[in-house]
Amino acid sequence: MIFHFLTIWDICLLLVRVSIIVVVVVHVLLTKRDVGASIGWIGVTVLMPLTGGVLYSMFGINRVHRRARRMAGQHPWRSRTTSSQWRREETGTFAPLASMAGKLTGRPLLGGNAVTPMHDGDSVYPRMLAAINNARHSVLMCSYIFRDDRIGRQFCDALIAAHKRGAQVRVLVDGVGSGYFNCGVGRILHHAGVPVGRFMHSMLPCRMPFINMRDHKKILVVDGLTGFMGGLNIGEENIAASRPRHPVSDTHFELNGPVVHQLSEAFARDWAFTCGEELTADIYFPRQDSHGPSLSRIVTAGPDMDLEKIEYTMLQAFTLAQRSIRIMTPYFLPDDRFLTALALASMRGIEVDIVVPWHSNHTLLDWARAANLPRFLDSGCRIWLARPPFNHSKLMVVDRHWSFVGSSNLDVRSLRLNFEINLEIYDDALATMIDGFIATHRHVRMTHHDLDRRSFPRKMRDAAARLLLPYL
Repeated sequence: MIFHFLTIWDICLLLVRVSIIVVVVVHVLLTKRDVGASIGWIGVTVLMPLTGGVLYSMFGINRVHRRARRMAGQHPWRSRTTSSQWRREETGTFAPLASMAGKLTGRPLLGGNAVTPMHDGDSVYPRMLAAINNARHSVLMCSYIFRDDRIGRQFCDALIAAHKRGAQVRVLVDGVGSGYFNCGVGRILHHAGVPVGRFMHSMLPCRMPFINMRDHKKILVVDGLTGFMGGLNIGEENIAASRPRHPVSDTHFELNGPVVHQLSEAFARDWAFTCGEELTADIYFPRQDSHGPSLSRIVTAGPDMDLEKIEYTMLQAFTLAQRSIRIMTPYFLPDDRFLTALALASMRGIEVDIVVPWHSNHTLLDWARAANLPRFLDSGCRIWLARPPFNHSKLMVVDRHWSFVGSSNLDVRSLRLNFEINLEIYDDALATMIDGFIATHRHVRMTHHDLDRRSFPRKMRDAAARLLLPYL
């Protein structure tokens, strides 16, 4: 009798809603690994079929992963970075980690590398600009943030000059981080004839599903021989001498040796994905000589074929720790899996020190972090606050032997949604140096008392912010 009172329009609308629910449920059940996310998407679609269906089509389907599967194995430069006369396997306590990471990434662990840590734009930018100014054959540069300010224009001038000298210059910036509506450096470089790509950028509504997936890497490779990577973006806020309103400290690394090939490969993958051009010439992958004692390997991660590889590498390192785990990160909002691994390490007697900024540049993240920290304190992990200026470094050291550095933050967005790049290094001397740098930023130890004395409204605010953890 119900259908007797329904119009044809009502029946059609009902069929559309039911169809959307069925399609979404089937797709979720067949493709989603996370149970919580699956239940959430199904619940939203059942309650609001039209709205839920649109949201799921925009943000719930990982089209990047599907595209990456189609592109897998098609790159001709892949063989250059999976074989080298400098390949060497690590022995001792971390041998299982070296073996696992090799299988996980498909990249060998390479010896003969020199890895030089540098701090803040005051010391890093002159080295990077000098390398670009001396480029003879090629410059590959990728940055999440590339500001159109005094520092950004210095880099643009150097890149344009290298291009005019005949060097093959390629620049990749993130489609959101470097300006979604107005990318000043992209416009400057493009007008000068420099090939520049904007990762996952489009003004078309059909491309909006990609707005949540960002290229967070910072890469510079000059002549295929000298590389730079780490956490440093391009912007005047990183220059302490200029006294910016919101100064940012950071750590970057200069690389020399065979591992630079892997850094070039990481850029080439993103460039091919964004612009469709394969960078296969010898100028991008020249013969490498030995430069130092470090065993190193590039580890990339993102919502494609590299899903969660950086996090898996960290988790394996935690299980092998025998003495200490030191972490320095600007944002600390890891998932339960990460929490469990660190908690178990702490409870078996490993010294676990986590250094976070007193205040980051994202207040909402600080609120959510406050609600997330008690579980780490309960397990015996030590949480330290670093006084201003805000430090954006992403550093990890285990047993003063194994280091893991790069662009990846310790939050769900960075570990699951962003495209990131890290470097694992087996080098006691370098690890001891980084460990000491982290130790110098252990300014104030956070305790349960500090968290308990928050007012009730602040506790509610922080707990509510933590619910946004998968999207922060």
